[in-house]
Amino acid sequence: MTVKDLIEKMNLTVFCGEENVGNEIKGGYVSDLLSDVMGFAQEGNAWVTLQTHKNVIAIASLKELACVVLVKGNKPDDDMLEQAKDEGIPVLGTTEQTFEVAGKIYQLLNA
Repeated sequence: MTVKDLIEKMNLTVFCGEENVGNEIKGGYVSDLLSDVMGFAQEGNAWVTLQTHKNVIAIASLKELACVVLVKGNKPDDDMLEQAKDEGIPVLGTTEQTFEVAGKIYQLLNA
């Protein structure tokens, strides 16, 4: 599944990174603790979080994640958007709760 597929199937908002929606999603990771993501997320994961600052993008880039999905209606800070554009990381959003988003991504990846 690609990031574009995820956007379409979950009706996600695209804040930036449209040029890389062809990234393949190989799995998912859910955490709001940056050190946890840095230690355990895998390349190609879609990262589900409520964190909206630029350090999220630093971790996403370091781990070569497919995208970042912001939950609960959170919107990226300006510095996060700027960093995401520089790094080419798709930042997506939804008003849904973390639990629902994680479940839907899991189902889509295992369909």
